[in-house]
Amino acid sequence: QMQLVESGGGLVQPGGSLRLSCAASGFTLDYYGIGWFRLAPGKEYEGVSCISGNSSSIIYADSVKGRFTISRDNAKNTVYLQMNSLKPEDTAVYYCATDRSPDACLSLRPYYFTSWGQGTQVTVSS
Repeated sequence: QMQLVESGGGLVQPGGSLRLSCAASGFTLDYYGIGWFRLAPGKEYEGVSCISGNSSSIIYADSVKGRFTISRDNAKNTVYLQMNSLKPEDTAVYYCATDRSPDACLSLRPYYFTSWGQGTQVTVSS
């Protein structure tokens, strides 16, 4: 059974950093693009970042460019999201998911992703 598990969330002050992990079990991540999404209270899912299976394509939402960095370690079957200079508006539940097609990363639209994890809460507050 394909499963993704997110971890690394928590409470952090504005300007702080967190590193989220997305670990796969039951399958290997090597050939999948992995997207990070977030859901804040009262808002719709927002695509945050995506990395293609061979890491040749990396996409960021404008809201996180220059602050977040996505990476993958296929040997550990894990994708990471390094989040720096965090802002209160980054507060949300963060999810990772696998792409349905090779072009999914370019869209960063939740519809084109599947096998969602359970999410990890990130709260940015003083």
